Amino acid sequence: MTSDYKAIIADDDYPDPSPDELGVGALFAEAPEPFHDLMAAPVEQIDELLPLMPQRTNAPQTWAVTVADAKFHWYDLVAGFPETPDIRDPVGRHLRRMQFDLEATMEKRLIFFAINRPRVRFDTSRSTSWGFFSLKLTVPILVGAEEKRDSITLELEVPFAATLKKPSVVLTDRFITLNWGGLIEALSIHDVLQKYENSLTFQSKVQYVGQTKDPLGRLARARLPAVQRIHQQNSDDNDMLLLIQRMNVEVISDDGDPAELPANDNPVAADMLMKDRIDVIECALIRYFEGPEMHGRSDKEAEIRKQRVRQIKETNKLDIFRIDLRLDDPGKYHDLFSRHAPVSNSHIIDCTIVDGDVLITRVQEKVKP
Repeated sequence: MTSDYKAIIADDDYPDPSPDELGVGALFAEAPEPFHDLMAAPVEQIDELLPLMPQRTNAPQTWAVTVADAKFHWYDLVAGFPETPDIRDPVGRHLRRMQFDLEATMEKRLIFFAINRPRVRFDTSRSTSWGFFSLKLTVPILVGAEEKRDSITLELEVPFAATLKKPSVVLTDRFITLNWGGLIEALSIHDVLQKYENSLTFQSKVQYVGQTKDPLGRLARARLPAVQRIHQQNSDDNDMLLLIQRMNVEVISDDGDPAELPANDNPVAADMLMKDRIDVIECALIRYFEGPEMHGRSDKEAEIRKQRVRQIKETNKLDIFRIDLRLDDPGKYHDLFSRHAPVSNSHIIDCTIVDGDVLITRVQEKVKP
């Protein structure tokens, strides 16, 4: 492994520097918690935006929430505050693309889950092997904290831009690089486990639910204190990933969807309507995966969320809604569970708002039409 690789991919036994050691302690201390975005904006700010405020409807609403798009990112690769990756290197380009993807989420209202999975690494002490007269590549791996030896077979397909029939392979503990001549692919161990069939049956444990919208972009830079605490507490035996989901909300009402009204065809109104929806979805998913007590969150946050849910119920005439987290083609990584939710890739919950609390009922799994 080159020195550049070492700078990018920290060894697991090397402790992450503290915020104070990195000179960013003040950023953690002074930055407002993301849930402060739930609080009402200053009066003077509302006065300026008053002409652009959304037009509301009078009929009661129910919402049907589904997942429009879902993607995993390996949080450990950014959690050590690495230097800017070298884009001349295939792994560096991979890391930079991931950073761009995460940085883009700070401007969007998306839901994220901080997820732990048992540690898996490529085994660099053993060699890869090819099948006879095929592009089946067997790659050795180490599974779990005990580093149990195993392997995974990749049935490769020749890319369009390739100039070689069979790629040369470079293996590090976290990345495999396939050089096809005209194209170089770099895949992390978690990319490989999601992309190719394998015998591992691990599930994804949801540790924290949040919203990506954050002008400071702390999630992408691993500076969100709540997520960093979870990472530090679970990093010895587990890998940590972020599952980011874009939600689709169908509004069922006699007056139709307020977002489709001509008066709401401006960015401010559209964002405020979307904020209502994502805020309450976030609160419901926190209650579902983290439990009604919201362990690890402050009483202040709980009260702010309660006030916000009351406001959303009143302004949207919303009493009930359903969240359906099923995907058309879920992989093993979408077998989600938590201390409060059972293992499933078909989490469906009915939600009722009562006095600022989102009360949830899990719906029995059904085949998605």
